[in-house]
Amino acid sequence: MNVSSTKWVCSVSVATVWTSPESPREIDQFGFDQPVKMAKWIEKLGFEELLDLCEGNRVQTQLLYGDPVHIDAIEGNWAKVVCEWQSSKKDQRGYPGWVPLHQLTEVDYKDSQELARIAVNKAQLWTLDKEPFLVVPFNTFLPVRLSSEEFTTVITPHGEMLVRSEDIEVASSRDEFTKRDGVAVLKEASQFLDLPYFWGGMSSYGYDCSGFSSNMLRACGYSIPRDASDQAVSGIEINSGDETQWLPGDLLFFANDERKGNVRHVGIYSGNGQMIHSPSTGQSIEYCTLAGTKFVKELCAVRRYARVN
Repeated sequence: MNVSSTKWVCSVSVATVWTSPESPREIDQFGFDQPVKMAKWIEKLGFEELLDLCEGNRVQTQLLYGDPVHIDAIEGNWAKVVCEWQSSKKDQRGYPGWVPLHQLTEVDYKDSQELARIAVNKAQLWTLDKEPFLVVPFNTFLPVRLSSEEFTTVITPHGEMLVRSEDIEVASSRDEFTKRDGVAVLKEASQFLDLPYFWGGMSSYGYDCSGFSSNMLRACGYSIPRDASDQAVSGIEINSGDETQWLPGDLLFFANDERKGNVRHVGIYSGNGQMIHSPSTGQSIEYCTLAGTKFVKELCAVRRYARVN
């Protein structure tokens, strides 16, 4: 029997989770509008404005359409939230931060209902009259109402909508999606080659390094921590000093001060001494060879999350 309750969820395609209500700048208006205009926002930001999202400690993470949050407080037009689907040492309940209240909505929530995962870069949601409604990014999860060969009816923060059945994967819950191997993780990752880095990014409009690794594993059935420092102490430990033990899909972690400092970066091992990663502001997702780079001296951990065939 389904247990129903109301729950607050993200009501825009991508909601940026800010450090404080004072964090957004005037240039960020497209990012906290309702509806959000992610592509226009990113296009408007120059290198310095993008870098300031990180160095100015403005952005924490992002939510996708339908993601649930717990609201701790409401101050004016802002909600202090915990992102329930993003585990973090910052809060045992999930990732904390601030979201504009108009990017959240309260919905009836069933804890035992099939879920559709958007399995393509971006997917169009349609009204029941087949009018285009909203474009949602990769790894958006929405409850399923009805399925057919061409369209699946999903339950969204704005009511029932249609999505093309070929654009989704369906499972009985978030924990029941097929757990695929590391080769599948790499296949998912490679479709985002050349996507620009975005600090705090958790969507196919732009990922940061750990947003990229966590989402590629999420696409293959695994829920892992949001940040690289948490990812580096979870999963299965692999000997970082013996490359022969590394498998495609393993996560490689790098730390400041030649591996003595804090974890600063994560990439996905692709074999042959290479990795695919989202490097830093001003760069894009790429494959790179480790040999001859600073990464060799910074490598501090290797962790395995994906199953091995």
